[in-house]
Amino acid sequence: MEFLELKDFLDLKVVQYNRPAFIANDPICIPHRFSKKQDIEIAAFFAAILAWGQRKTIINKCTELFQRMDNDPYNFMLQHEDEDLKRLLNFKHRTFNDTDLLYFIAFFKHHYSVSDSLETAFLPDDFGSHENFTAEHALNHFRSYFFSLPDSPRRTVKHISSPLQKSTCKRLNMFLRWMVRKDKMGVDFGVWNTIHPADLICPCDVHVDRVARRLDLITRKQTDWRTAVELTEELRKFDPQDPVKYDFALFGLGVEEKF
Repeated sequence: MEFLELKDFLDLKVVQYNRPAFIANDPICIPHRFSKKQDIEIAAFFAAILAWGQRKTIINKCTELFQRMDNDPYNFMLQHEDEDLKRLLNFKHRTFNDTDLLYFIAFFKHHYSVSDSLETAFLPDDFGSHENFTAEHALNHFRSYFFSLPDSPRRTVKHISSPLQKSTCKRLNMFLRWMVRKDKMGVDFGVWNTIHPADLICPCDVHVDRVARRLDLITRKQTDWRTAVELTEELRKFDPQDPVKYDFALFGLGVEEKF
């Protein structure tokens, strides 16, 4: 397709999929069950990190997880006693198990004791002004900070990716999209204000990757961090202020339309 033809096509698909009807069958429905900012952050983070496999299974496992926390995740993170943690034992989804979960909870307890938002966990120590911000720097910083607590389990490292590992960081980029993007459609939350939508990197899962290659938005042979950056740079040509809105279009084309 020519540039304008492709832009019109993708804009149409964004409108088609970026709407409340998208929520119910997607892991984003998990944070939509909460209203407090910190509950939304925690629920969204787990929903993104556990986003492996069929969406129905992901939603069911997240539902189970938060039921074990009395559907009050923020208070659970800050107020839990050792006895409360026993409720989490034997939780498992794919390769994520209770050892990983207990460390995640330790991190959240630590972070929320010093900050009232998870956004600050993605802001590097040398963050002075927004002009210095890049998603790559933020994700590398987050992984380092996340595993800065004493005795972090070696097995848990695989659950938090970063560009340093050449990962596409699909799950974390999806989480950032949920937290940062602001529009009136009611799907993404837009509860963070320091990181801007223009700075986000498009989540590059197998469906998005396949569709983007068919549309010649990706030329790189392998799929890694540089691939996600290449795709986002192409999407910025369509909308430099909000490139990752096209995640709706590419994902919808891949999953719903088998494009």
